[in-house]
Amino acid sequence: MVEPIPAQQPLATVPWSDEAQEVMAGDLVTAFAYGTPAGGAVAIPVSPTGLVDRDAGSVGVTTSLAFNGKLRHILRDPRVAMAYHTREHGFATVGDFVLAQGVATVPLTPSPEVLDALKPRIERFLGGMPSGRFWDWVLGDYLDNRVVIDIALRRMTSWPDTEAAGERTVSGATWPEEQPASQEPPAKGTGPRVDTRKLHGQVSKLPHRLLSYRGTDGFPVIVPVRVTGHTAQGLLLEAVAGLLPAGERRAGLTAHSFGPKAVGLANRICTGWLRVSGDTAEYAAHTTSGFAAPPVKHVQLFFNGMFAKQGWRKARREGTVAELAKIQAAHGTSHPDIP
Repeated sequence: MVEPIPAQQPLATVPWSDEAQEVMAGDLVTAFAYGTPAGGAVAIPVSPTGLVDRDAGSVGVTTSLAFNGKLRHILRDPRVAMAYHTREHGFATVGDFVLAQGVATVPLTPSPEVLDALKPRIERFLGGMPSGRFWDWVLGDYLDNRVVIDIALRRMTSWPDTEAAGERTVSGATWPEEQPASQEPPAKGTGPRVDTRKLHGQVSKLPHRLLSYRGTDGFPVIVPVRVTGHTAQGLLLEAVAGLLPAGERRAGLTAHSFGPKAVGLANRICTGWLRVSGDTAEYAAHTTSGFAAPPVKHVQLFFNGMFAKQGWRKARREGTVAELAKIQAAHGTSHPDIP
């Protein structure tokens, strides 16, 4: 059962620097993290197309209702995070690593007005979409069954380097003084459940690597890491001192790459167990998934469209949207203890 969300921020919106604004408005690909029922966190690469509202103190990300697995988790526990960690192929030039943590609102009905407003953003970040009878059919479910998740920010944290090195700056809710306590080990054990050597090879090919875990106050934390090797017990990780909490816990490991206009995507997303003792960090992966798309935009779009068609047909057949609505009703669409 998800524990109540404590009050994090007074009524005033969370402020942030001009540098952070440039990063949030300009990064092409970011990492979006949400919690899992077992107390872990998963981060996935996304293209938020510069969805940030400084006056409202919010950021946003789009998602397709055809790929709805993450929505179940977010509806149960809306504490999420976004890490702006790479300037590659984007529009921002400053070097900050920005971690935005907040409370997500998930609409379950696509809004034509919102989707129309997204089109110029999509074209700016991802390029124009092909049109015509064939492409309208291929991309129909992918583009039309999308919603925008709004994230009301509770804390903004930035470091003056994309590796999260240097002095940390925090606005909004205070960064918790205590590190999150170690978690109870899973019933199936903490050791790796996938081929660590193979995983090391897959992750080593991808330049952007991030670890996500549940912070002291329940909000996901995302930090950059380096993968330095592997043993029979897991991957060996390094990070800037102080970024990884001591002890043992569930955590997510994400590695990814992308080209201009987010073409040629590749990623590897893991859940698993993190052990940190002194300068040693070891990650035992329990699950892993990923893909590599060809660096040809029309081919990537074709497969995106076909996967979305399959996902949407399955969602309609299984009544997924109705199921999500029940979860939303059971957990509430607002949280009065969070202003």
